[in-house]
Amino acid sequence: MGFSNEASSSGYGIDASGPLLPPVGGGDPHPLSSQPKTVANVFIAIVGSGVLGLPYAFRRTGWAAGIILLLAVAALTFHCMMLLVRIRRCIDLDRSAKIASFGDLGFAVSGTVGRILVDVMIVLSQAGFCVGYLIFISNSLSHLLPLSFAFLSSKAVYVLAVLPFQLGLNSIKTLTLLAPLSIFADVVDLGAMGVVIVEDISILLSNPPPLHAFAGPSVILYGVGVAVYAFEGIGMILPLESEAADKSKFGRTLALSMGLIAFIYGLFGALGYAAFGEETKDIITANLGAGVLTVAIQIGLCINLFFTFPVMMNPVFEVAERWVTGKRYCWWLRWSAVLAVSLVATLVPNFADFLSLVGSSVCVVLGFVLPAAFHLKAFGSDLSWTEVASDIFIVAIGMGLAISGTWSSLVSIINSSET
Repeated sequence: MGFSNEASSSGYGIDASGPLLPPVGGGDPHPLSSQPKTVANVFIAIVGSGVLGLPYAFRRTGWAAGIILLLAVAALTFHCMMLLVRIRRCIDLDRSAKIASFGDLGFAVSGTVGRILVDVMIVLSQAGFCVGYLIFISNSLSHLLPLSFAFLSSKAVYVLAVLPFQLGLNSIKTLTLLAPLSIFADVVDLGAMGVVIVEDISILLSNPPPLHAFAGPSVILYGVGVAVYAFEGIGMILPLESEAADKSKFGRTLALSMGLIAFIYGLFGALGYAAFGEETKDIITANLGAGVLTVAIQIGLCINLFFTFPVMMNPVFEVAERWVTGKRYCWWLRWSAVLAVSLVATLVPNFADFLSLVGSSVCVVLGFVLPAAFHLKAFGSDLSWTEVASDIFIVAIGMGLAISGTWSSLVSIINSSET
């Protein structure tokens, strides 16, 4: 297997080789992360706007089924993240070059094919996240101030309104200055979650609606897709492990982080559904009243997603420019990608339905199938029969979920478009 020192574009964000939280004070510009800082970095890497679609997913699946699916996906995501860490540690023992990202690992294990597979999945997932951002922004603003012109819906009007600004932002060659906005985004997300939870509890105590625990097997795939989307962040695990001060405790720290995130997700999803029942909307903030705080939270979420959009598109540009122009900056390629993402956003009516589609189709392959397949190939005959069976099982289940889940999500999107 060959390996190059070429930086991979398959790491999420601006700099996949450094920590998400910046160092405080002077000294070493890249200090290793303590356990609390690693927990915070994992939180930043995983928690995003997808959490706002969880209450609607619980409405579809039932609260008990939703919690079970979240816990199962969290456990499987953790397992596959640790598979990548194990592969990298093994390869690093035999190579002088360091593996900085998921794409580098794919190249080290499976050559060019491995890198291409990771690159394609990264491009599709990152573009999918950005489509979700535009859907959220347009749906939220349409809820606050509906607008429509001629044949354009209110949602399409807002997508077109932000398009010129996004073309400008995404034309900037380096977006390093926008990277700290990922921290601001999580602060706003936490604020929104806090407001929603307080509102949920007050409504639940005064007038609880009827709820169902299980909605049947037909919507399980939908719930899996949303849960996988919510936990997506596997592209940042290798950089985070590299920055951990005590690597022997990284697995324990990651498990703690995933458990904490799963608890928060479960609480948020269950309370949101418990408060509004069958009236739960695809973006939970749309269920809140018209108070000043609620409006401020929705506008704040829209602003942070607006500026996070070019940061999340950066890996797409890196891959596209490497493929098409040999890493040379290409404005028309960037504009084409932004236009394509914007067009898709105008065609998808439901935020949570799109989360399920991206989670089922791309995130399952990126988060489960590829790690297990790379682990199986990297270690081969050194694995026990239980480890081989586990990897094969994950690949088989992942591919099954990807195919069936994608079909189920597409059917939901088409049905939503027709109603």
